[in-house]
Amino acid sequence: MTSTHTIDRWIRDRARTTPERVAIDHVGRLVTYVELDEVSDAWAAAFLERGLRRGDRVATLTGSTPEHVEVFYACAKAGLILLPLSWRLSPAELRYQLEDADPAIFLVEDAYEEIAAATERRYERLAPPTGVRHSDLAPQDVSDEDGLLLIYTSGTTGKPKGALLTHANCFWTNLSFDLTTGVSQDDVVLQVLPQFHVGGWNVQALLGWWKGATVILEREFDAARALHLIQEKRVTTMMGVPATYLFMAQQPGFADADLSSLKRAVVGGAPMPEALLETYAARGAAIVQGYGLTEAAPNVLCLPPEDAVRKLGYAGKPYPFVDVRVSDEDELQVRGPNVFPGYWRNPEATADAFTPDGWLRTGDVAERDDEGFYRIKGRLKDMYISGGENVYPAEVEAVLHEHPRVADAAVLGVGDERWGEVGVAFVVADGVGEDELRDWCRARLARFKVPKSFRLVGEIPRNGMGKVQKQELRTTEVTS
Repeated sequence: MTSTHTIDRWIRDRARTTPERVAIDHVGRLVTYVELDEVSDAWAAAFLERGLRRGDRVATLTGSTPEHVEVFYACAKAGLILLPLSWRLSPAELRYQLEDADPAIFLVEDAYEEIAAATERRYERLAPPTGVRHSDLAPQDVSDEDGLLLIYTSGTTGKPKGALLTHANCFWTNLSFDLTTGVSQDDVVLQVLPQFHVGGWNVQALLGWWKGATVILEREFDAARALHLIQEKRVTTMMGVPATYLFMAQQPGFADADLSSLKRAVVGGAPMPEALLETYAARGAAIVQGYGLTEAAPNVLCLPPEDAVRKLGYAGKPYPFVDVRVSDEDELQVRGPNVFPGYWRNPEATADAFTPDGWLRTGDVAERDDEGFYRIKGRLKDMYISGGENVYPAEVEAVLHEHPRVADAAVLGVGDERWGEVGVAFVVADGVGEDELRDWCRARLARFKVPKSFRLVGEIPRNGMGKVQKQELRTTEVTS
């Protein structure tokens, strides 16, 4: 028997109700709901047969594929935790996450075998299980509070932390999303966000499968192909970061593309620029602005399309079942069943993430207007968002400090028309140039974390406590 709010129930019910509906369209390969249910059963049976037990982690390194979705639902059915690793990371970064999470099994798509081998961790090919059938899966005791997703997110200490999301977290965030800007069984969902992000699961994709929609599942985002798919497949809804919509709008065929089927386009990860909102409004595509964070699974605030122009620059109001408040320090704080229980095996970081009375600290500075709309003004911490990816300066600074000729370093995010924000590194170094510093970072960091530019300076401004005065650096950057 399963509990009320466990995600395994979604695919079982849907397979029973609409078995022959197409759940996934992946590069022309069609997977029905009954097929998705039965193959995920076989995966779950294979995991249990190998000795995996409730709470064990299943790590994956793969693009977005039907097999990855099957493994997700298998984990949901067997009480296991899916650890989807980012193929954008360096082997050293992957090695750290694998060591920290200690998965029972590491499944790798063929395209990423070279990276996986460089982690020096034993892995297996991500291939459908053989020798087991869906009928071999015995009922498992899965609880609402069991872990389902383990998503690593960088922190101000420079060490990534594993945010554990439960079945209940995923249930409630999808329900609240549905009540605000939902998905219906007749929708065609274009899914271009990578599945190593919480948004690749909990913003439209899982809801689409819960409701019986068809999800056009793309391995990774390609702007020209996305435009083509909207026309060819009659896509009705999609999710992206601002860069997603910017790159589509920059395509030569955008002005003549048939977007008439696209009822709504959800955007998150960063505020949508006014000019880009106007571009899509002119094409008749409603933009739904949102705000969230991994630790809230991720949905917190939503600005529906009818308010997008009137409340330009605002992140919106809280989703149903989500409560927010602004602290005396102007920090936005969150409470609700969507909020995660904590970081993986990191009680200190978990304690720091919550207030004494149990509210999640977002680290973002916010204000609320008289109508109840919230605007995100800035960050208490230094994290910036580049192309929808969170970048924490402390992590980049730590890599720069490892260079033998770097005496000091500080990194901050600055505005960029293409990526939203990019990194600028201020470096105190002897006998080293920008190209060498960039190569040093590229060898140790994901590409999106590598600063766009490097400024060689005589010293990093610090206060009496030794804290970097980044506002001084920002002023230097603006005036340089």
